[in-house]
Amino acid sequence: MPDSLNLVFGALADPSRRQVIGYLSARGTATATELTGQLPMTRQAVSKHLTTLADAGLVEAERLGRETRYRLTRAGAEWDDRLDALAQHLERRR
Repeated sequence: MPDSLNLVFGALADPSRRQVIGYLSARGTATATELTGQLPMTRQAVSKHLTTLADAGLVEAERLGRETRYRLTRAGAEWDDRLDALAQHLERRR
């Protein structure tokens, strides 16, 4: 398996990172502080997860003044859609 796929699957394997992706998918953009307020994890954990997601090419950061905003990349949005479709398929099979 190519290294890039290993990074993506490694990033998506963690439920907390999937929460971050879900939040960014619904919201569009967010700072690490905003994510911390919405998700059950510390700011340090959020930052670590954002770094892992960025390394996998699923999120990107944009510096705007004093804050850094994160958003899904096109690849990240596609993976979010795929995971949603898989979850719906599995739910129908129950």
